[in-house]
Amino acid sequence: MPEGHSVHRLARQFQDVFGGTTLAVSSPQGKFTAGASRLDVHILERAEAHGKQMFLYFSNDLVMRVHLGLYGAWDFGGDSTFTGASSIGAPRRIGEREVAGDPEGDFAGPPEPKGAVRVRLVSDHGWADLRGPTACEVITPAEAVVARRKLGPDPLNNGAGDAEDFVQRICKSATSIALQLMKQDVLAGVGNVYRAETLFRLGLDPLLSGKNLQREEATELWRDIARIMADGVRDGRIITTELADRPSGTGVTVGCSFGAGDGLPARPNAPVPVEDAHYVYKREGLPCRHCGTEIAMKELGGRKLYWCPSCQSR
Repeated sequence: MPEGHSVHRLARQFQDVFGGTTLAVSSPQGKFTAGASRLDVHILERAEAHGKQMFLYFSNDLVMRVHLGLYGAWDFGGDSTFTGASSIGAPRRIGEREVAGDPEGDFAGPPEPKGAVRVRLVSDHGWADLRGPTACEVITPAEAVVARRKLGPDPLNNGAGDAEDFVQRICKSATSIALQLMKQDVLAGVGNVYRAETLFRLGLDPLLSGKNLQREEATELWRDIARIMADGVRDGRIITTELADRPSGTGVTVGCSFGAGDGLPARPNAPVPVEDAHYVYKREGLPCRHCGTEIAMKELGGRKLYWCPSCQSR
């Protein structure tokens, strides 16, 4: 499932390429025909993300709420003015493949739909196709407020009082902090990668009870998650290792603005090979980048949890 940084990138892309324009909205698949007809030929006023959900606000006082879930994805295309990611969502990729629009500047319309396109949005300059979402519905702004209130605070929105809200939510429960970080009503947008990586970065035992987490630790947890998720929005992929922890060497990097490793020591703005991007996620059995202990993995709440037994002793 795409983590929160990808959904924020989606919202930013929608705002950049569709914001303030009238959209033709249809449902080639046919499952969203009624909803599409309510939005068709109206202006997209703004796009916002909250956690793993995106809200598209239209000029007729209606909102399209989309949750990609495990299998949802958006595809994009258009003329020379329409740039950005060609696709964001499933199947999982390292980053998003960035493409420019048609260099000729001509836009004859979107291609024939491929597969089960739930929703198609078309402007004068480009198009977007949605496939396989967990949720796609038309709601009112009031209903959007209710939907967002069911979620925990979003570190990428980071509104006034959000940090304190998170601290109160995670510290009041006896449930392990690893399980709580995956609950969207505790913290919106964090998935398995960010969960594992931020707990390592702060040296926190994943099985520590929320009630035993110090308020200062919870506050720093919020800050670190906000920091590395903001990096994810910027980079289009999750990179959580610090410069000093990336070994020199070569490696193939996949992603919008990343090429192959050049064999030189890691440096600011250098490509980060896939194998150097994380501390513990999917590194079970490999030595910890800090202490050399083998990275551990166990099933927790139906998901794989990765951590270093030595470094994460608090």
